[in-house]
Amino acid sequence: MNKQISTIILVLMIASLLLSGCLPPVAIPTPTSTAGGAPQWGHPTKTSGCVADGKNPDKACTPGDIIPSATKDQICKPGYSQTVRNVPDSEKNQVYEEYGISSHTPGQYEVDHFVSLELGGSNDISNLWPEAANPKPGFHEKDKVENYLHAQVCSGALTLQEAQIKIATNWLEVYNSMPSK
Repeated sequence: MNKQISTIILVLMIASLLLSGCLPPVAIPTPTSTAGGAPQWGHPTKTSGCVADGKNPDKACTPGDIIPSATKDQICKPGYSQTVRNVPDSEKNQVYEEYGISSHTPGQYEVDHFVSLELGGSNDISNLWPEAANPKPGFHEKDKVENYLHAQVCSGALTLQEAQIKIATNWLEVYNSMPSK
């Protein structure tokens, strides 16, 4: 009988603490990649309060997204990215809003495709973020990584999927390992 009473008291104490808000919130991790290392393309878990870490987007807001049907032959055709580029100003404004940027000067940010169009990235908002020019490396340097990975795919040194994963998981590592920056 004492054991049952103790259990009931313990359950009531825990419930009381939970209801009073005295226990710290428990963070539930959100998976950012599948077992094979590929990000969960196009599945943001939040759409406001996004915070970039300076070099990368908030993965909960901008996990990246790809055009699954894009192929090496398509993306390696000159002018490909111009044929698929379609980000209206209203969508760019929504990206700035999600990241809490109410004003900025020209050249301070660019609404960037996390996985670039030239690597089969999509125009979906889950692939867009306001990338800063500074501090460096910023969006100008990430552009060099995009060009480098595109060349690697088109030469056959990397598969398209490998390049997409590299840019979405650690573009800075690619930048720091590039033969010429």
